[in-house]
Amino acid sequence: MRYAYAITAALLLGGTALSLTSSPNVVAQTAQNEGMAAAPRGAPGSFAEMVERLQPAVVNISTRQRVKVQNPFAGTPFGGMFGMDDAQPQTRQAQSLGSGFVISADGYIVTNNHVVSPGAEGATVDSITVILPDRSEYPATLVGRDSKSDLAVLKIEPKKTLPFVKFGDSTKARVGDWVVAIGNPFGLGSTVTAGIISALHRNTTGADDRFIQTDASINQGNSGGPMFDMQGNVIGINSQILSPSGGNVGIGFAIPSEQAVSIIETLRKGQSVKRGYLGIQISPLSDDIAESLGLPKNHGEFVQGVEPGKGADKAGIKPGDVIVRVNRREVTPDETLSFIVGGLPIGAKVPIELIRNGKPMTVTATVAQRPPEEQLASFAQQSPDDFSDQDQKSSKQAAQQQLGLAVTPLTATIAGQIGLPATTKGVVVTAVDPSTDAGSKGLRRGDVVLSANGQPVINEAELNTAVTSAKAAGRSAILLQVLRRGQPAAFVPIRLRDQ
Repeated sequence: MRYAYAITAALLLGGTALSLTSSPNVVAQTAQNEGMAAAPRGAPGSFAEMVERLQPAVVNISTRQRVKVQNPFAGTPFGGMFGMDDAQPQTRQAQSLGSGFVISADGYIVTNNHVVSPGAEGATVDSITVILPDRSEYPATLVGRDSKSDLAVLKIEPKKTLPFVKFGDSTKARVGDWVVAIGNPFGLGSTVTAGIISALHRNTTGADDRFIQTDASINQGNSGGPMFDMQGNVIGINSQILSPSGGNVGIGFAIPSEQAVSIIETLRKGQSVKRGYLGIQISPLSDDIAESLGLPKNHGEFVQGVEPGKGADKAGIKPGDVIVRVNRREVTPDETLSFIVGGLPIGAKVPIELIRNGKPMTVTATVAQRPPEEQLASFAQQSPDDFSDQDQKSSKQAAQQQLGLAVTPLTATIAGQIGLPATTKGVVVTAVDPSTDAGSKGLRRGDVVLSANGQPVINEAELNTAVTSAKAAGRSAILLQVLRRGQPAAFVPIRLRDQ
């Protein structure tokens, strides 16, 4: 089970409700949840009849893994004493447990990718075993996996046709609806829990997430198991829990069927999942950024950076733009830009509506294919700052400024000291008052302010003018474009200090 320890800010293609059927050479079967009558709107008297029909389609999944570990006694007196002085890594056996469910009579099974992935660095998965409710075991073949959505499809060769379940439409789910989860927590065997939908479109680890949140008990081993609505349709795939202790605290997350179905169909065909990409670095339109720009919050996303040569760059999108609509779909916290773009066809030309310097405009961008995650991780790299420590005079000067920053014009010499090109234009921060918003947001000596509220600044007077203009416009924050060595320039909203 993956754990989400904090809620933060899917490049997934939403799908319609779909019944996954068996291969043509298999006699047509009826899904276990076919034609089930809707339960009453209130709390049902019992889930027993519903569970009796659904439980046979939920399976246990286990893996056998090999993990290479370093010998902790190698090269030590203890190693020589007990004959354990071999410096070669040693191999240990490991096992993982999870859940899954059958989606076709001929043995296709859906689970989470992390259930069938190596559980530690240096580990390899030797085998995957599916255990049916009647305790019969079958070796499973990994048909396809998608780490980003955390979905995987397995195939077994059963001796008989299997009971299976179909997907429902999670777009019709409402907060407060009853749901039932079936899985194998802690390897105990088939276990049923019930609860309600606590929230929809929930983000846990990134802007691409779009989970259904539930208070139905989800624990280790429930990963990959189905979440059913009261008609017995699968509307979610249990994937994560939020827990400070590792146990259930009533906050579980399921991948909604609306985005899972199309991915599962792609994986089932042996194909890889392709997602749209524009090449922009974005951040939510937070209170401070919205205030500094004079825009309403939670309507659009802020462009922090643009990758050279990619779709956004070719379309003319620039850092500092606020994208409010993509392909005529509003960009909101529930419909994030990444989620919308990820579901667009590769090569499609789409209109993008944005706000630049307070003025609306529309550009057209061509959607490219999203690169591998490891390549994206290199877009922003942290580097240490070698600018000398701030002196007492600069610290006193920073304490007297409304932004809490002491600055000086960036010269070629200083640019060389902080590892920036000599042609860089701006003001360099010489001191930061830690008690101000600038201090709390991590600005430090050696950072370079390139612009303030969209206007370039090359000296302290120009920065102060931007502050004065923001106050005259009734704004309590100002948007600085800040450059730090080894990182792309980023926009940071700084609240003005009351004086």
